[in-house]
Amino acid sequence: MFDRLFGKRAAGASRGGPLAGLSVPSSAGVLSCRVLDPVHEPVRQAEFLVSDTAGRKVMAGETDPYGTVLATVPAGEYRVAVTSEGYTPYHGAAVVAEGEHQGLGDVLLQVAPQPQLPEPGDWEIDPAHSQIGFTARHIGLARIHGRFNSFAGAVRIAERMEHSAMHVVIDAASIDTGVQMRDDHLRSGDFLDVGAYPTLEFFSERFVHRGGSRWAVTGALTLHGVSRTVTLDTQYLGLGNGLEGETRGACRATTELHREDFTLTWQTLLARGIAAVGSSISIELDVQIVPKKG
Repeated sequence: MFDRLFGKRAAGASRGGPLAGLSVPSSAGVLSCRVLDPVHEPVRQAEFLVSDTAGRKVMAGETDPYGTVLATVPAGEYRVAVTSEGYTPYHGAAVVAEGEHQGLGDVLLQVAPQPQLPEPGDWEIDPAHSQIGFTARHIGLARIHGRFNSFAGAVRIAERMEHSAMHVVIDAASIDTGVQMRDDHLRSGDFLDVGAYPTLEFFSERFVHRGGSRWAVTGALTLHGVSRTVTLDTQYLGLGNGLEGETRGACRATTELHREDFTLTWQTLLARGIAAVGSSISIELDVQIVPKKG
C-alpha cells in the first residue's frame, strides 16, 4: 500500500504524487506503517512512539482513522512502539535512509489477555494505599494539586461485574493542598462549606465495560449539597497480593468536574480579567480494594 503511495522515493519527491506538497528535508526520510487488529481492521488512535537507539523520544502520536502512522524523521536507526487499549504492545525496529521511505507494512496487534476480575462479594477501599487527588487551574497559568486525606468506601462485586455497586464517603475537611491558608479558604463558605456539608459522597450501580481493561463507572456525586451524575473513566489494573499475602485489586480513574454544577461559584478576577481559580477541576483516583473483613 505505502510503496504504491510513495513509490521508491520520499514523500513529496515524486512530482504530481498524492503527497507531492509534503516537504521532506534532504537529511530526512519517511517512516510509515498501518496498524491492524486480529481481523485486519484498522486500529484508530493507537499510540505510537519513535525513539532512537539510546531510548530518547524522537516523536509520538496516534494513528489516523485508517490506522496509519506517517512520520518524517532524520535518517538513522529507530525503535517503534505501538500500543492500544486491549491489545498486546508491538515493538519493532527500522532504519531510515536519507531521501527514502521505510515502510514497516502492516503491524498486526494481538488481543491482550484480560486481567482477572475480583471475586464476587464485599470489598472495601484501603485508604493507606489509595489516593483521591485533584488538579485546578490557578491564575490562568499554574496548576494547583491537592487531595483528600480521609475517606472510606465499599464495593460490592456482583456475579456479573456490570451489576456491581460502590459507595465512597470523603471527609470534606480533610482537603489538603499543602498551604494552610488556602486549605482554610477551601473549607470556608466560599467553597466546600464543611460546616454545612461535612462529606462528599459518590454512589454507583452502573459499571459498563468499554473494552480491554477500561470501564465506565457512573453514579451520583453529592458535593456542597448538590447531586450530579458523574462518570469515572476507569482502568482496571488487575489483582495482586499484599505483603501479608492478602488479595488486592487496583484501578485508576479520572473525571472532570465543573464547579458551577455544584454551586461552587466563588470567584475573583485579577488584572486583565484573569480568573484566580479555573472553573474545571480534574479528579484523579488511585484505588486499591481488599476483601471486607468478617
